[in-house]
Amino acid sequence: MDEHKSGLTVEDLLAFPALQLRVLAGESGLRRSVSWAHASELEDPTPWLLGAELIMTTGMAVPRPAARQRAYLERLDDAGVSALALSAQLHTPHLHPAFFQAADERGIPVLEVPLSVPFIAVAQEVAAAVREDEGERLGAQLQVFGALRWLASENLDTPALFRRLEHLSGYAIYLCTPQGRPLLPGVPAPGERFTPGSVDAPPTIPGGFALPVPAPGGTAGFLVAFEREGARPAGLAVVQHIATVAALQLSRVRYERETLRREGAETLAELLQDALDPVTARRRLLRHGLEGEVALLVVRGAEEERLLRDLDEHPYLLLGRGEDHYLLAHEPLGDTLSAIAGVAIGVSRPVAPGASLRVAQREARWAVRIAVESGRALIRYGGDTTGRWLPDDPAVLEALVEHVLGAVLRYDATHDSHLLASVRTWMERDRRAEAAAALLHIHPNTLAYRLRRFSELTGRDLATTESFAEVWMALRAASHLGLAD
Repeated sequence: MDEHKSGLTVEDLLAFPALQLRVLAGESGLRRSVSWAHASELEDPTPWLLGAELIMTTGMAVPRPAARQRAYLERLDDAGVSALALSAQLHTPHLHPAFFQAADERGIPVLEVPLSVPFIAVAQEVAAAVREDEGERLGAQLQVFGALRWLASENLDTPALFRRLEHLSGYAIYLCTPQGRPLLPGVPAPGERFTPGSVDAPPTIPGGFALPVPAPGGTAGFLVAFEREGARPAGLAVVQHIATVAALQLSRVRYERETLRREGAETLAELLQDALDPVTARRRLLRHGLEGEVALLVVRGAEEERLLRDLDEHPYLLLGRGEDHYLLAHEPLGDTLSAIAGVAIGVSRPVAPGASLRVAQREARWAVRIAVESGRALIRYGGDTTGRWLPDDPAVLEALVEHVLGAVLRYDATHDSHLLASVRTWMERDRRAEAAAALLHIHPNTLAYRLRRFSELTGRDLATTESFAEVWMALRAASHLGLAD
């Protein structure tokens, strides 16, 4: 992004023969814009500044110690001051190398004004030059102030609205959250380098302005406006109004998103209950941007705010249920969400739009359970090479579980023991007793006792291939039915 500012610059002032200005330091900042010239003998005039001012002093404002001189200049630069002009042969103290070093590092010009040139002459020259732009600026302001009318009468989308504001204002406009992410769809973020660090930062930055975008409860983000090459910038007042337009547009977008999200949650709840006919279900999915096959995801361990942030650019339906979030979306979205720290995600097989989610629910719940147990962020149902061969009929699964594991389930419930969990963990760890015992936080001898007790109750010797396969399939069925916990 070009940091050059059109209009009056410090370099232009140097070219005015009547002013006889001389550069002492900070030559790299000569293309900074100048909006006004003002004399100040305060060591800290920044509370009364808007930015882009030429500050003039007889030297009384400049501290004597080197550290305070540097701090004085840095304070002016942080407030967006264009340049500092010192009157020659009056009250300026000895200027230390640290002062000049700060000017060069920051690119804030330090100028010397001859004693023969009164400050009022400098102020008049600046005022005269700035006045030439006022007519064009006023016209741009009046058109930008009509932005709300455009929204109502032309139904402009967000990108089109801000393209028009850029054309009228003379600025390239960027919007971002406090963390530097895009704030509104279709409007780019300025990049980390240009994201303001605080809402209290001065509005003037090299090449333009940076202003907070207000929202209920605090600042929603920032508007950064850089003057476009060859354009006639309309000034701070217009940029402030654009920030207000951004706040109103953000409020509208958030309202629309929240309305759509609530409608999506209601639709997903009805789909999970098989309360919608396929035609109605497909129509509602299309309204939310879900075309083609979708998958049901069960997401556990993610805060809703973080989840919504990662879902922002994707079509989805989301419903919270206890510790889980049920998400209907295109299947690859699971990979995106798996980057969230501490999350566990179970993904069903793809289903046709509008089809029943009864089987998909069971698949996704099973997959998230396996994800939690294995410590993995993402499990897809199709990745279970044995469980996927189980029938979908819950009655058949229940019969298998009762036949093989019924006695163990009742024993665990009566004695508050963990035989089933112990056998399952041992099997999942490829019968490695030490690894399974460590995961269960028990001694290997305790695990060996539980395996023997399991065999006694089920009548199945886990050392034989036939019994092992039967128990493993029964465990997978129990997981599908939610009985394996």
